[in-house]
Amino acid sequence: MIGRSLRDYRRSLVWWSLGISAFIAVYLAVYGNIKASPETYGPAMVAKFPGPLRDLMGGLTDMTSGVGYLQTVVYQLFIPMLFVACGTLLANRALAGPEESGTLELIVTLPVDRRRLVLDKLAALALGLLLVAVVTLLVAVGMSAAMETGVPFDRILAGQLGVLLLGLFHGTVAVAVGAAVGRRLVASAVVGVWAVAGYTVVTMGRSIEAVAWLKWVSPFHYYAEGRPLYEGLPVGDYLVLAGATAVLGLTAVLAFDRRDVGV
Repeated sequence: MIGRSLRDYRRSLVWWSLGISAFIAVYLAVYGNIKASPETYGPAMVAKFPGPLRDLMGGLTDMTSGVGYLQTVVYQLFIPMLFVACGTLLANRALAGPEESGTLELIVTLPVDRRRLVLDKLAALALGLLLVAVVTLLVAVGMSAAMETGVPFDRILAGQLGVLLLGLFHGTVAVAVGAAVGRRLVASAVVGVWAVAGYTVVTMGRSIEAVAWLKWVSPFHYYAEGRPLYEGLPVGDYLVLAGATAVLGLTAVLAFDRRDVGV
């Protein structure tokens, strides 16, 4: 079942890998111009941005250093959200998509254990996202070296592992919702709201105390708070994110095992 799912994902995985790689390559390709013009892109430029906008961009304190540019432009918002979108779309093809098309009813009539079916779908999702993460890691490391950002490999690896975990977490949310209700639109809406609200709480919460406490239920807190590109692998935070993903996976298994899928 895992191999079948990966074959079904192959075109999507190729396009996601190419798209995210192109994004990384394009944005890192202009770093040389940024680094060569500190008077234009340095602290004076950053100070012109309104405070709330700087918060949304993770603080936006440093654009001319390699790690500051890579964090602000690549790993703060855009790459994490692309992985979230990739994970969600792949996850919707696991259970909710087949159920809406009517093919899932045929599958569950076969002598296939429902719990094993969900676990296989989750494994395929994880392997698919891992493939995208590895390809885009190679591009990020290669472009970073070519543009002489000075960011060590282990820091880029830590950031890449973080976006992989984010994508897997939100993808598992989509699988769990799909297992419970069987609707792609509902699963996508839940993921979208959680992702946008979670990111906003973590960034804007730094200056708005009324929502700051909500960061503990935001997956972005466990990705960004450890500052992986600056300080290396935040083991504790990533373990929390991985543990939450495992709990959601178990929730998906139990929800699907107990639900009537029209048979």
